[in-house]
Amino acid sequence: MSTTNASTAQAQGFLSHLIELRDRLLRAVIAVGVIFFALFPFSKEIYNWLAAPLADQNQQMIITGTIAPFLVPMKLTLLVAFLIALPYLLYQLWSFVAPGLYRHEKRLVYPLLASSVFLFYLGIAFVYFILLPMMFTIIPKFAPDVAVYSPDIGQYLDFTMMMFLAFGFGFEMPIATILLISTGMTTAESLKSKRPYVIVGAFILGMLLTPPDVISQIMLAVPMWMLFEVGLYFSKYFKVRIKEAEEAKDKIDAEDYDYDDSNNDAKKTSPTPTVAADTLWEDDKYTYTEEKEDKDENSTGSSVDNSIFDGYTEDDSFETSSNTDTSDKSASDHFADDTDKNETISEEEKFFNDSVDFDEMTDEEMEAELDRIEALEKAEKKIKKKAKKRAKKAKKAAKKEKKAAKKNKNSD
Repeated sequence: MSTTNASTAQAQGFLSHLIELRDRLLRAVIAVGVIFFALFPFSKEIYNWLAAPLADQNQQMIITGTIAPFLVPMKLTLLVAFLIALPYLLYQLWSFVAPGLYRHEKRLVYPLLASSVFLFYLGIAFVYFILLPMMFTIIPKFAPDVAVYSPDIGQYLDFTMMMFLAFGFGFEMPIATILLISTGMTTAESLKSKRPYVIVGAFILGMLLTPPDVISQIMLAVPMWMLFEVGLYFSKYFKVRIKEAEEAKDKIDAEDYDYDDSNNDAKKTSPTPTVAADTLWEDDKYTYTEEKEDKDENSTGSSVDNSIFDGYTEDDSFETSSNTDTSDKSASDHFADDTDKNETISEEEKFFNDSVDFDEMTDEEMEAELDRIEALEKAEKKIKKKAKKRAKKAKKAAKKEKKAAKKNKNSD
């Protein structure tokens, strides 16, 4: 019954996480929807703003789709609403994950989360203000004289959105570098030694993420390389927090290893109850077996298996009038003991079913509990450090005393 209660509690905990995830997703969708409906009346102005890098070069655009004048600005407005709501979306994601993190892990994530949003916006700004004007200045010059360079509004939107996403994620290179170092997967020295491979990888990503032209590939690969160097430079400022994360990870691994060892030792040392094949029945105190023929002809009758239970004392007595009477009496005692056991088990099950309650903790209570545990861990570390310092001082004092004693002996 206790196993069913545990499985029920586990299922309820998983269900509560799913409910919270659903609430966070609904909030994110509502936020994007509100911003979209607020911006939809200005969809034409938003598209004119997006087409400014091309329009500033005196280039005209065309519309080839039947309902493209309505769908393309609406699609752009939805994407702009998503980009505006991105900080709130990341906040909802953070609120869902944060209760399961320690304080030092939160301290490490806070600056990375804020800088990731900033770098994503920075990549979009780089494309809009630098890359697109330069591209639309150079690309029309390659058009044949018999053709007019007039991009479609739908294709222009797809192209610019692809560039925004590619450069937005490409500018996250410092965050990726710091995360690789902070999680212990690699070190700054190892990444510095692999710099040529990183440069080649940046150009390969530029080829895959950008349109098939050399200009956009180079314009993405070079900033990614420079941002990789920026990540290496700023990773040294995270050394303290990285060290805390490594210590916490080592401690958790050590606790898991000790827990596994203790379970394995318990399985090895736990006695397995063995009952002989000829056992008739047993109660809490004695085990009664069948009559066995001994090699000695004079040794016959019922016997008590004292090797299984050593609780027999001289005060205990048995009636030995006849074998049949003994078996009947022992059988009646056995059934009485079984009924007592059933009563006690039912009472225990009733107690656990009635009294055990699993109260769910709120986010604030969970965070307070984690802070309390972390404070206790820090206090233990301080006590250990003080003990080590005292031991070192004692050793130094002992060495000084030995040296002084040797000097006194030499002087004598």
